[in-house]
Amino acid sequence: MADSTQQITPNSSVNFPLVPSFTPKGIDSSKPVAELSTVELAQALAERLAIAPSDWHQLKANRKARAAEQAAMALLYLLKDQPPEALERLQQSVGWLDRSISAPPCPTHGH
Repeated sequence: MADSTQQITPNSSVNFPLVPSFTPKGIDSSKPVAELSTVELAQALAERLAIAPSDWHQLKANRKARAAEQAAMALLYLLKDQPPEALERLQQSVGWLDRSISAPPCPTHGH
């Protein structure tokens, strides 16, 4: 069976399809991915991985989803030169992965 993976190098041209149902805030959806800044790409990733309020109950204890959400935010803070915020998010991500933290109770229950 042939390997269908493509090696990506800094100078390679790769077409990444735009996902019509998702356009990050403040990013021109017609702009090719190669023209986006690193911060714009990180922002898009953070927005994509953020757990929506409507999905919170379903994903609140999903360790992979929570770790990915926090890691993406950490990257964004790091790129925006905010190391303390980045470190806090990275520690949260690690906590989800090593099971040292768990989901908080629902903020709307018990009120």
